[in-house]
Amino acid sequence: MNRRLRLSPFAFASGVALAAALGSAAAQPSKMPVTPEWRATAQKVAQAGVPLAELAPDAPDVYTVKRGDTLWGISGMFLRTPWRWPELWGLNLDEIRNPHLIYPGQTLVLEKVDGRARLRLAQGAQGDTVKLSPRVRSEALGTDAITSIPLHLITPFLNEAIVFNTDELALAPRIVAAQEARVLIGRGDTAYVRGDTGNTRNFRVFREARPLLDPTTNEILGYEARYVGTAEQTRQGETRADANGKEEIVPASFLVTTVREEVGIGDRLAPLPPSEFKSYAPHAPSGAVSGQIVSIYGDAVNAGQSQIVSLNRGKVDGMERGHVLALWRDGDRVKDSTDPNRAMLKLPDERHGVLFVFSVFDRISYALIMQVAQPVKAGDRFTQP
Repeated sequence: MNRRLRLSPFAFASGVALAAALGSAAAQPSKMPVTPEWRATAQKVAQAGVPLAELAPDAPDVYTVKRGDTLWGISGMFLRTPWRWPELWGLNLDEIRNPHLIYPGQTLVLEKVDGRARLRLAQGAQGDTVKLSPRVRSEALGTDAITSIPLHLITPFLNEAIVFNTDELALAPRIVAAQEARVLIGRGDTAYVRGDTGNTRNFRVFREARPLLDPTTNEILGYEARYVGTAEQTRQGETRADANGKEEIVPASFLVTTVREEVGIGDRLAPLPPSEFKSYAPHAPSGAVSGQIVSIYGDAVNAGQSQIVSLNRGKVDGMERGHVLALWRDGDRVKDSTDPNRAMLKLPDERHGVLFVFSVFDRISYALIMQVAQPVKAGDRFTQP
């Protein structure tokens, strides 16, 4: 018998799989923050769904989740603006603390009733639609579930893209020598470090930090340190008297454990922070936002889709992890060829891309370019979407 039951709205899961990717299987979905904006959205749309006008023109009626899909990508199939997927899924206040994970092989059904649309999970050979309710799974959370965004693009940057408020790295412990008078140090080599390393065991290794300047004011917003690897302290340094009674410095010994590039003399060390469970729920800023691209991460001059950029807005400006921002291209200045006086015209600025903020510091944020039509460069503008 073909049965259709009344459903609880599909609860949105964001970032749980990231915990597994970072080796934090103990992180629980109950730790996922619920912002006032999400709760307000839930109250508004949990039963209503979204207007049909918000659907993408070619939104499928049925879609089967495949390995490698993301919630952003799936929502982009159904919605004109994929970051608004909480409205399509319909956040359920009763179930939001036990968010459902979406797995490859599950089938999603788009329901259209009374000018509204909602996304449901279908099960059964005849496409029965079933009530979604919290349930316990025996495997580690998020092991096979799809992720909210392409996490493989940003996971390497979670510990590597670091901004210091001051040039504090200049005073951090530094590599002063290596075995056999080597200049470059690779994985598995020993490095000797001078400075206060304390009892800390694991460190990140950085190249000299460079200032990040506001594109308009030239004010220093922070110092970006170039990540080169990690090292483990195997013996603390000390100061002792030599055979003649003179004071001598014995540097600490470190084993280089990973390298992004070869470690060198003069590189600086900073303690490795504990892994933090991070959820990534895309949402638009609650108010007006405007700013500029500070730099392209790495050595590139221009950036394209799936590259990282730094922004001249941070925590003090209200920037949040998960913010979705619009990229704008400045309109060209051209001469009016139809005007005998050849008047100069400033063409309108054009929106040409979408940013996703994934890491926020005091005055700087890092964002992933999700979509873009033209190359992105330092100085380009962004606003709320």
